[in-house]
Amino acid sequence: MTKQNVLVSEAQSAINMAITVAVSNSSIFTTAAQKPPPAHGGYFSISRNKLLKNLEINNNGGTRTNGWIDSMRASSPTHIKSTPSLTDEQSSWILHHPSALDMFEQIIAASKGKQIVMFLDYDGTLSPIVEDPDRAFMSDAMRKTVKKLARCFPTAIVSGRCRDKVYSFVRLAELYYAGSHGMDIKGPAKGSKYKKGNQGVLFQAASEFLPMIDEVYKQLVEKTMSIPGAKVENNKFCVSVHYRCVEEKKWNELALQVRSVLKEYPKLRLSSGRKVLEIRPTIKWDKGKALEFLLESLGFANCTDVFPVYIGDDKTDEDAFKILRDRGQGFGILVSKFPKDTSASYSLQEPTEVMNFLQKLVEYKRRSLRG
Repeated sequence: MTKQNVLVSEAQSAINMAITVAVSNSSIFTTAAQKPPPAHGGYFSISRNKLLKNLEINNNGGTRTNGWIDSMRASSPTHIKSTPSLTDEQSSWILHHPSALDMFEQIIAASKGKQIVMFLDYDGTLSPIVEDPDRAFMSDAMRKTVKKLARCFPTAIVSGRCRDKVYSFVRLAELYYAGSHGMDIKGPAKGSKYKKGNQGVLFQAASEFLPMIDEVYKQLVEKTMSIPGAKVENNKFCVSVHYRCVEEKKWNELALQVRSVLKEYPKLRLSSGRKVLEIRPTIKWDKGKALEFLLESLGFANCTDVFPVYIGDDKTDEDAFKILRDRGQGFGILVSKFPKDTSASYSLQEPTEVMNFLQKLVEYKRRSLRG
């Protein structure tokens, strides 16, 4: 990796994916009119200083362990199930976040005349949540559905997992992949009519943090060895501490161990997801920023005729839901069986419903081409 954080090249990778980036107007990138020509040798770069000015480092650390425990409990489905008056609460919630399957015709009507672009989380969205994160396999039926979807619409997987790990699960070269919460982005190698030219897109917003992330990963592995069920995963630009298989009485000990490591790294921050603690660089980059970057790469930065749809189940997906709400374009779909605070417009209960929704989109596209 060079000193630039953004590099468009024919970089080789396990999946050898390629697209040409079309960078357009946004709060981060130059406008289309100002877009500089490719640099000598076929590289297109965005200046490091300009990018880091927008990826402001936030050194606001010091989260208390009690807050972490509260967050860990909040992400536990067992605690959601025990919520009083769940039926009344769920009925009210569904009114405000109706099923995307039930509202399919209204969704299609809103997208008429616009290019649908699909963004999909992986864990809990395309695959079920499982105890062992290394076994979060998607079904063959889901893979076939996503493959068909990518033939109809530009499609991206946006995950907290490292990009190579997500690709090893999905194994579809037609997709865009945004790993490590969007800190590591690459485009499709083949089969996408939306890619332009033969150059690859490699976007790594936090490359300078790689040695630090590796250090923290090794320390966390050592520190959590004594806690049965704890699993530490190196996602390249972030570290995930999974506690799905940890007894709740051990959560406080786990949080203390994580804190003992993080107190030495003020440039890293902690957030929580579904039975996982995420350690990430304190830069302003997340799944929402990844969504914007991908839209810009596809040439949809300031278009009124684009209709982005983001489907996810996790707290980290809220950044993308908020971006779509603020843009007033497209919508988010939260995958959840239980009421949650969300900026998504619609809901689906589980990956099976996600697959049904994607299948309906594919069938709609095929009908429109026949008609």
